[in-house]
Amino acid sequence: MAMTRERALTIDFTACDGHGLCAELLPELVELDEWGYPVFRATTVPAGLVRDARSAVAACPMMALRLTPAPAPDRAGPPGGTARRERTPEAGLR
Repeated sequence: MAMTRERALTIDFTACDGHGLCAELLPELVELDEWGYPVFRATTVPAGLVRDARSAVAACPMMALRLTPAPAPDRAGPPGGTARRERTPEAGLR
């Protein structure tokens, strides 16, 4: 069985000029703020929307929108595992 890696949308806000094509082509995941800049409803792209996400990335006139592999899930131990120690001014390291 082939395993497919989830995809994630990212935006380079230094490159984005707020044209809004991403929201027009992918309204399920992108909406625009009051200034016309994209706000993601979700960054992980469901398998059924990957094709539309690729179209939105390709149509971005500033090449600010990217489709990348989603980050691997956090593999932290079970809740209640090793506690993190804090440094406090009164007690030093505890």
